[in-house]
Order: sequence, then C-alpha cells, then structure tokens
Amino acid sequence: MSTALVISGSPSKTSKTERVASHLVGRLAGEGHAAEHLRLRQLPPESLLAADTSDPLLANAVEQVEQADGIVLATPTYKAAYSGLLKLFLDLLPQFGFAGKAVLPLATGGTLAHVLALDYGLRPVVHSLGARHVVQSFFLLDKHITVTGEDFAIHEDSAGPLEDVFQQFLKALAGVPHETVLGRKA
Repeated sequence: MSTALVISGSPSKTSKTERVASHLVGRLAGEGHAAEHLRLRQLPPESLLAADTSDPLLANAVEQVEQADGIVLATPTYKAAYSGLLKLFLDLLPQFGFAGKAVLPLATGGTLAHVLALDYGLRPVVHSLGARHVVQSFFLLDKHITVTGEDFAIHEDSAGPLEDVFQQFLKALAGVPHETVLGRKA
C-alpha cells in the first residue's frame, strides 16, 4: 500500500478546489492507499510567510510530504498562476523534496484561458523538486464543480478526463521505487 498526500492550496474555507481534493482523498482510500489531506490554509500564516519550519505544524506538513509516495497538488488559479499559498509552501521544501514521488498537478479556474498555468507555472517547480513521475496535469472548470451543502458533483465533461488522470496517478503511484536515483529512501 502506498501513501498519498493531497495538498490543497486554496485560502478559502468554501473552496471548490478543496472539495475536489477531499474527493480525491476518498478515491485514494477507496483504492487501498493511505491518503491524507493537507489544507495549506490551516497552517500558521506567520510561520509560513517566514518559512519557519521549526513551527511544529509546519514541520509536520513538511514531514507529511517527505513520508508520502505520491502527491496531488490541488490549486485554484489566480491571474493565470497557481495560488500564492501553494507557492509559499513549495518554496520551503528541500531542493529534492519530491524525490522518488509521483505527482499529479490539478487546478481549478473560471476559464480555460488559464489551463497553461499548470504546465508553464507549476510543472517546472514540481520537476525542480525532483519528482520521479509527473502525470498529466488536469484543469477543472469551476462551472463543472457543484457543491450543495455536503453534496459534491463533477460535471460529466470533466468527470471522465479527471478519472483518466487519476488512473494515471494510481499507476505511477504503484511504480514508486523504494530507492531513488539520489540514493534516498522514498
């Protein structure tokens, strides 16, 4: 059984991105993986801004990344870029913080005009962190996500393609090696 960490980078308590992330945590658990959801908005802002990894909550978040075999990065798109909250967190990780890991970049946004933010903004950062395998990123239109109270649904136009990238992530997660090219244990 692999471990997966789903990181949601939305600052909003009513975030559709966070709901998608929670949905994927449930899907991963349903596939037999240990899955956790790290909500970056719940980290202490002063420590995050100062990159103070001596803060116990921040240190625990970095430890969760280190222990995971796979990472899902779920972010809203703001001004054609991934969230600043996610940027702050990624910046405090060690240089090869994703070494040996499978990573699924996922974004939500209001228009397809922002779809390239994943490949031109987030993917290079994920690669620089040493990810072993970055699966096809996926962009979900806000209008394809419906949240009514506790109910959550993804429109059929996005549900199928999301399932495809999720299956790619599961395959990549299954192939996570125990040793990386950097000689570190995964």
